[in-house]
Amino acid sequence: MKKGHIIGLGIIAVAIVIIISSIGDASSYESFSTAKEMASNGDEDPIHVVGHLKKDSRGTVTGLEVGEDKTSFTFTMVDNDGTEQQVYYNEPVPADFTRSEQVVVIGAYKTDQMFVADKILMKCPSKYQDNEFRDVTASKN
Repeated sequence: MKKGHIIGLGIIAVAIVIIISSIGDASSYESFSTAKEMASNGDEDPIHVVGHLKKDSRGTVTGLEVGEDKTSFTFTMVDNDGTEQQVYYNEPVPADFTRSEQVVVIGAYKTDQMFVADKILMKCPSKYQDNEFRDVTASKN
């Protein structure tokens, strides 16, 4: 075999490994109960949980607590199964966070009572029909 063929096969092999590893990171939306069950079984892989912020009868977000230094916050989220959970995020509160229609947190349980989000995606209200999830951490990379 020529060196060119060997290098080409090496590049193809690396591409296949990258594709397979990225497929392993893909996740479907789960509930907090599924995430808690995974954590109790020792699985600390990040999981996607979709839901909305807890609001009172007037539509005001409740359970939002910002740290003194404003670099982290906790909030109460209700998943699609109706389970309320306290979520910790170690970044400042994203713009329009309290106006979001739907929230996706990507993370895992670090304790029995606290879900720690590594990333937050929001579906914000818009005057346009095409509402998309917006990655609030994309600007950091």
